[in-house]
Amino acid sequence: MWVVYLLNSLYFAALLFLISLGLNIILGVMGVLNLAHGGLYAIGAYMAAWLIIGLGTQAPALLIVAGLAGGLILAGIVGWVLERTLIRAMYNRALEYQLLLTFGVLLLLEDVIKMVWGGQAYYASAPFDLLGNISIAGHVYPIYFLLVMAVTLVTGISIWLFMTRTRLGIMMRAISLDREMAIGLGLPVSRISNLAFVLGSGIAGLAGALVVPTTPALLGIGMEPLILSFIVVVIGGLGSLTGALVGALIVGLTRSFGIALFPEIELPLLFLIAGIILVIKPEGLFGR
Repeated sequence: MWVVYLLNSLYFAALLFLISLGLNIILGVMGVLNLAHGGLYAIGAYMAAWLIIGLGTQAPALLIVAGLAGGLILAGIVGWVLERTLIRAMYNRALEYQLLLTFGVLLLLEDVIKMVWGGQAYYASAPFDLLGNISIAGHVYPIYFLLVMAVTLVTGISIWLFMTRTRLGIMMRAISLDREMAIGLGLPVSRISNLAFVLGSGIAGLAGALVVPTTPALLGIGMEPLILSFIVVVIGGLGSLTGALVGALIVGLTRSFGIALFPEIELPLLFLIAGIILVIKPEGLFGR
């Protein structure tokens, strides 16, 4: 079963990497610690579930593409509205103002979800069921889990290329390093910050859309991923894409093997690891 435990670790790490990737982009470029990230994740999950259920028993590829596109686009649109109306005023405020506002937005998004989709759970397991299973090392393993890893790999590489090889991505990095100098050089900081928030929000929605074929969309679905993504950020380092990847792998491996070997202390062990990192290297493994 060790092969299965390892694959489950990679699957869980893939989802956490996507969530913490969006969180890191917003934090790194804008300097905003966004507690509303869990709400954006939940919106992506609900939108994907609604689309998958509405399409019925179509081809798995259509269900998956529609769900992922719907979750990503809707979360990105909500992120654009939030940045233009509420978040923009928080750039130069103290951290406690950011935390208070974004936590309030998280509660607001939960109420919006309840108003739009109701309080019932949405079960959208059709893509998971239609893709079926594959035999790995003598064990049956869901193909959908492998698909999630593949989507995460493509997304991660795309974001890395965007941030390091494109003019717009380099301008984002410049803003994250020195916002005042970027303004002095004439960069369109306001528009780039808005794009960063939309990008981070869309990635959160994509993660939510990826998870609904395996987990029902229900109220509060974004809270646990939000907490775990903060553990990933603490371990990997604030604003570091490499740190997000390494932190997600550490949390994914710890959780998967922890559930199998010592389920009673699996979750406290994650907080213990984060605490040790904070004591030894407060900026995280790859933070600066």
